[in-house]
Amino acid sequence: MLGDFFCPGCGGDRNYRRQHGRRWLRLLDLPLLPLGPVLTSVQCTNCRGRYGLECLEEPTCVRLTGMLRDAQYTVALAMLAAGGAGSAAARAEACELVRTAGFEDCGEMQVLAALAALSGYGEVSTAAAELALGTGLMVELHAALEPLAPHLAQQGRERLVLQGARIALADGRYQPAERAALAAVGCCLRLPDEVVTGLLQAATRTSH
Repeated sequence: MLGDFFCPGCGGDRNYRRQHGRRWLRLLDLPLLPLGPVLTSVQCTNCRGRYGLECLEEPTCVRLTGMLRDAQYTVALAMLAAGGAGSAAARAEACELVRTAGFEDCGEMQVLAALAALSGYGEVSTAAAELALGTGLMVELHAALEPLAPHLAQQGRERLVLQGARIALADGRYQPAERAALAAVGCCLRLPDEVVTGLLQAATRTSH
């Protein structure tokens, strides 16, 4: 069975071959009795290294890039939903983040259409209403950020919060809904509250 995985030995995306085997008690180099259960491993077709199945849980570089791109897109939508949609400066900052993430052909109309579709999805919970985010966007925020968090260093997770903060500050000071949305982003990224608060304060002192 062939597939793609992040090879710990090569340090990059490679093909793997799943292998099965077991240890045997040998006499005169002849297998007599099996020792233990059947063992399964994966072998890199490039370096020939063998690794446990747990290495398949790590995302490939291609997959990780896609997860990060989706996270940036969702953060941009969340910040627009929290109050930035009515500001031309905030919309421009959000669209710039979306394009930087890899959606080069995605303009303001496409971003606002996606925002309208997600914000109007389903019922609005009490917590989501406080954030001015619909259930659809809250679901997307958790779905896009939580699986990514374990694979990003803290600096990378902080950068996502700062990108959202730039959108919020594009039209002036933070609004309460924008602070709440950024707090939700930080929570999904497993950042402590005090770290998020420090990031938001630092963003206000940075020239945009």
